[in-house]
Amino acid sequence: YINQLSHYAVDCEYPMAQQTIEWFMRKPTWPTEWQLHVALLFWQDYMYTGNTELIAKYYEALKHKTLMALENEDGLISTQSEKLNGVLMGQLGFADTTQRLRDIVDWPPAQKDTGWKLPQVWPQGERDGFVFMPYSTVINSFYYQNLVIMAEFARVHHHTSDELDFKYRAEKTRKAINEKMFNQTLGYYTDGIGTDHGSVHANMLPLAFNIVPELYRESVLKHVRSRGMGCSVYGAQFLLEGLYNAGDADYALSLMTATHDRSWWNMIKIGSTITLEAWDMKYKPNSDWNHAWGAAPGNIIQRQLWGITPKTPGFGIVRIKPQLSRLTNSTITVPTIRGEIKASYQKTGNKKHSYIVELPGNMGGELMLPVADDEILTVNGEKVNPVFSSVRLGPGLSRVEVQ
Repeated sequence: YINQLSHYAVDCEYPMAQQTIEWFMRKPTWPTEWQLHVALLFWQDYMYTGNTELIAKYYEALKHKTLMALENEDGLISTQSEKLNGVLMGQLGFADTTQRLRDIVDWPPAQKDTGWKLPQVWPQGERDGFVFMPYSTVINSFYYQNLVIMAEFARVHHHTSDELDFKYRAEKTRKAINEKMFNQTLGYYTDGIGTDHGSVHANMLPLAFNIVPELYRESVLKHVRSRGMGCSVYGAQFLLEGLYNAGDADYALSLMTATHDRSWWNMIKIGSTITLEAWDMKYKPNSDWNHAWGAAPGNIIQRQLWGITPKTPGFGIVRIKPQLSRLTNSTITVPTIRGEIKASYQKTGNKKHSYIVELPGNMGGELMLPVADDEILTVNGEKVNPVFSSVRLGPGLSRVEVQ
């Protein structure tokens, strides 16, 4: 997933991701979350290409990948359910149906299960002390997102009854997560039903997947900030997605530009030219030095900091929602199947923010900017009313200023 998104950030051809998706359908692996990433892979391929052929080909198989067969009466799933049997493993594509899925949450765990004789420099491993419970907030956050995606896939292919079913299941699951996994006294999501521990993972995923109600958002963000970079280089993808999704661009940028030993700067400092499997060799002494899942900023800068994502499948319309935090200037070029998107930003003094956006001739755009009541918004020199803080952009060059 991380490799896919980062590849999209620098290339305008996507068959590599499509081939990988088909491989995963035939060759599944044991982590529960790896099954729950498959719909996410399909979703991003659909949004970046506009192609529905893969969805049509694997629609029925994708239903199994959601793990909806494990759902209980509350709308939650558990890999400790008796429903996780050989029949389901076969439907998931496993040749050996005696295998069982196992929740991974993050990797590596503390050194206790590897036999490494190391000081406990990060004693909880990359799981931030996660407490494994039968009904996990991490697993059910991914499950909720799968249901949201499948509802849209059902709509695209005119499976009306499926669309309604997936929407109903999604809302039921979201309700259960917020009622059974959010501790209102502590102000954060716990790792699962039956524990008060709240890892960064149990909170960043609800933020990333729009599970958190507005009422809970600030307390969840406060808790996430208190955990630091408590996840691995893989988990950092969803931590950053969650922060930008909740509007905390300042903290997100501080994590991407940090210089401690749990940072991308540290990878450069110790001599790697490609992202590592872990933050530092002391956290995983057998780490490889070319691990794509460590490359989250490769797509976060484009998709979240600059906020450039397809609003409609295939980039007929692009959404641009910059969250540039303390940056005073920035320039970016984003390749798409319709051509390059070019954008630049300049801050002058305390008030003036200038954006120049150039779109291909076959693309429209939506630029989303926070505009205060006492600020003036102009597009190509003409004052405009920022309805819903959104500006429509046509093909070609647009100059947008807020002051």
